[in-house]
Amino acid sequence: MSRIQTTLDALKAQKRKALIPYVMAGFPNADITPALMHGMVESGADIIELGVPFSDPMADGPVIQKAGEAALRLGIGMSHVLDMVKTFRQKDSTTPVVLMGYANPVECYDLQHGSHAFVKHAASAGVDGVLIVDYPPEECVDFAATLRANDMDLIFLLAPTSTDARIEQVACVASGYVYYVSLKGITGAGNLDTDAVEAMLPRIRKHVHIPVGVGFGIRDAATAQTVGRVADAVVIGSRIIQLLEAAPQGNEIDSVREFLHGIRVALDA
Repeated sequence: MSRIQTTLDALKAQKRKALIPYVMAGFPNADITPALMHGMVESGADIIELGVPFSDPMADGPVIQKAGEAALRLGIGMSHVLDMVKTFRQKDSTTPVVLMGYANPVECYDLQHGSHAFVKHAASAGVDGVLIVDYPPEECVDFAATLRANDMDLIFLLAPTSTDARIEQVACVASGYVYYVSLKGITGAGNLDTDAVEAMLPRIRKHVHIPVGVGFGIRDAATAQTVGRVADAVVIGSRIIQLLEAAPQGNEIDSVREFLHGIRVALDA
């Protein structure tokens, strides 16, 4: 059983919802990420999504794109991201970490280091799941099996436009959880329609029998609480990047901790 499944099963038994914050590896500086991850856990995060910088992030909105560009300027690549996870694991052996990004960095890593090197090195570093935005489920059966053999989960996005056929395809290969992106388009866009989320989740759960996380558009405790009433997990990304960007130098982690503590209290209320 993966760490993700263990964590989500325990939360379900406690009738609690998972809080899943997203941060871009290497943002706002190259050294902050492991300490930021620890700060998020101390503030109530259950699973961490760690963004892998990429030069053509088609699904990311301007906030996360800008963070990725900043990380790339610092030279952050997949090897550095795996090293950050290793550093985090020195003090935290239980909180699941999911790498979120695109196919190109994974495929380039394998070209540089050998076939299946990414899976081997990710497992060795302590990664628990992988979410690759541009990997279609019908082409991922072998990759998903290789990940599962190494106690890692392959996580997929679903959207308001996902057909029943697409949801079924995802259900066949996904493990850990699925991530429902509750707005059409790119991350961080628009305002969340919580009624539409509530209407979509039964359609997803008809086919998908693992937890469903909801993200895109969750900016405050009230919205997180509303989403938490119907979803198994709440995912927050763009708002955290904005807080890191706006915080005075040296106060970035405290700013995120304070925000996430408020979300955790709202989810547990």
